[in-house]
Amino acid sequence: MSSRRVVRAVTALAVVAGCVWGLGSSAGATHANPNDDIYAFGDAAYYGSTGGQSLNSSLVGMAQTADGGGYWLLGQDGGVFSYGHAKFYGSTGNIRLAKPVVGMAATPSGRGYWFVAADGGIFSYGDAHFYGSTGNLALAKPIVGMAATPTGRGYWLVAADGGIFAFGDATFRGSTGNIALHQPVVGMAATPSGRGYWFVASDGGIFAFGDAKFSGSTGAIALAQPITGMAATPTGSGYWLVARDGGIFAFGHASFHGSMGATPLGAKHVVGIARTQSGKGYWMVASGIVGPPPPPPPSPPPTQPPSGPRTSFGDGTYRPGTDIAIARYHNSASAGCYWE
Repeated sequence: MSSRRVVRAVTALAVVAGCVWGLGSSAGATHANPNDDIYAFGDAAYYGSTGGQSLNSSLVGMAQTADGGGYWLLGQDGGVFSYGHAKFYGSTGNIRLAKPVVGMAATPSGRGYWFVAADGGIFSYGDAHFYGSTGNLALAKPIVGMAATPTGRGYWLVAADGGIFAFGDATFRGSTGNIALHQPVVGMAATPSGRGYWFVASDGGIFAFGDAKFSGSTGAIALAQPITGMAATPTGSGYWLVARDGGIFAFGHASFHGSMGATPLGAKHVVGIARTQSGKGYWMVASGIVGPPPPPPPSPPPTQPPSGPRTSFGDGTYRPGTDIAIARYHNSASAGCYWE
């Protein structure tokens, strides 16, 4: 019987069959505040986040600018948040969508972006052009991610069953749409040439097509938390997988620069990863509880005067037995009438 290795959060690195992971090390972090929603490692710089804001919907992904000097964060409602060199080109944050947004991709110039909804609806902004969508198709499984071609004149959409939909100059290289997968697909990445792509399942299983090389996976490992995204190295000779708890798994020439695996994230969980231009670092984006802050606790009720006749009073007319207690009273210039 084959054994399965259970991955736990440890402050160490482990190497198994070409995979490097470090679930509990924040060494190399440039920003790893668990109360924030952006975690930066290696040469990834921190440019800001929505950590202190009240969001209408949870974050679902991110994309980096062409020069690596900024990034966009994407909300489930299509709200876009721009940081660093990333500019805001538009969003669907004020539009009622048929299905939630699930992923985004930036154009090669960094002057535009697309995002995709679970029904395959495409929204394009800036210099990103619309090349088609599956918004009018009845899909077997929802769309979970997208990747753009190197030219920016096309894109692929991937569904949870590994079905691939290619538009513009994106070429279909294969899919798992007719295969029963152990776990659903959660994300994808394209090769630098645009002649291949990988996608990853929630158990870390990797599926490589075209000129995408298989460099390893976590499909045979019992993970503490499921995989939520992936990013490829600039050369296409490796890739990173990120887990819900911020654990990082590096394969091929992808280097480990740190993780959040052993850092409690509270109500947050990591939903995506993006690499820097050099490939010597990466960002993770986390999502948490959304909505307006809770209302303040109610004010205590005002103090009510004691019921029944009073035993102290000032100037005025009072009814004995009703307004004031029947008793012997004394008059004081400083305190008025008081009961004895």
